[in-house]
Amino acid sequence: MRVLYAADRCVIDQESIKKPSKTDSVAHRFLVKDIAFQAGLSTATVDRVLNDRSGVRHQTISRVQAAIAELEKQQIGAEVSGRKLAIDVVMETPERFSTAVRDAFEAEVATFLPTVFRCRFHFAEVMKQAELVQLIDRIRLRGTNGIVLKAPDVPEVVAAVARATEAGLPVVTLVTDLPNSSRSAYAGADNRAAGETAAYLIGAHFGGAPGRVLVTLSSARFRGEEEREIGFRRVLRERYPLIGVTEISEGHGTDAATGTLAVQAIAADPAIDAVYSIGGGNRAVLAAFEAAQRPVRVFVAHDLDADNRALLAARKIGFVLHHDLRTDARSAFRAVMGRSVRGGSAPSALSSVEIVTPYNMPATG
Repeated sequence: MRVLYAADRCVIDQESIKKPSKTDSVAHRFLVKDIAFQAGLSTATVDRVLNDRSGVRHQTISRVQAAIAELEKQQIGAEVSGRKLAIDVVMETPERFSTAVRDAFEAEVATFLPTVFRCRFHFAEVMKQAELVQLIDRIRLRGTNGIVLKAPDVPEVVAAVARATEAGLPVVTLVTDLPNSSRSAYAGADNRAAGETAAYLIGAHFGGAPGRVLVTLSSARFRGEEEREIGFRRVLRERYPLIGVTEISEGHGTDAATGTLAVQAIAADPAIDAVYSIGGGNRAVLAAFEAAQRPVRVFVAHDLDADNRALLAARKIGFVLHHDLRTDARSAFRAVMGRSVRGGSAPSALSSVEIVTPYNMPATG
């Protein structure tokens, strides 16, 4: 039986349940009586769940799943209790987002005591491909317990990840995945679903009327941004065919470069009247509209960083698609811990996407 983590929920791989074997207790590492004690159920009931027998309530199955998840957490915690694990966080991203990631990782460290995580951050707003590859290789050779990586999905980076995993290091991709690499796990949101949500919000706002959306990407090299755009375009095409798309890319999320691209796009197309900001640089995009004296009917952005909090509070943007970076940090820590004590691949974990408006913006911290 395999236990899969999705954010803080535990679900059991149903395919593996449907094919029980005499080695089940070995496969999930826990005795039936231990699971029963943790769940507050009888051993007979737990046995029925583990062997997928009929007549078991959904709530009972959920209790067994939660019990296994807690035992798994306790086991990992016991195996690494008191250990110090170094993690290198490598990101090519704008400073406003790297600051939010640093805050999330540093806040989450305290929840794993007595295991101590020491995070070493390697951030750059723009990083040459060769520099990024050299950095990953240098970290591998210097020594670390794991690498958390936000990087472009290009062959050179995939090869660097392979060298790290072949050396026994877990590599966890953060917010943008490298699905064709040997990475150990992905920690982040379902980016395609996030793009679909953005299309729904914008389409509903237009109410069947025609419009044109400026879609901003930091770079087409990031798989996560590509997935968001794919989901966005699909929903517009199927449900809101009167809404068109103008795309700008390679501004790297910085205000200067993104602003220049936005000015050019707005000047070239007078029909643009909405924004889906995948890659950031939102202050500069808004400034471009203001300079052209063009209104923005609806603006959907990603990530509740300091800039977007201020813009949302000022009603400059309408919606922020937010996922909890602390959940991502927690998933990354768990993946590294699990790999450190037992080897093998860790399952990916998806954090949920929340639609934030000026009226439900969560407090900082």
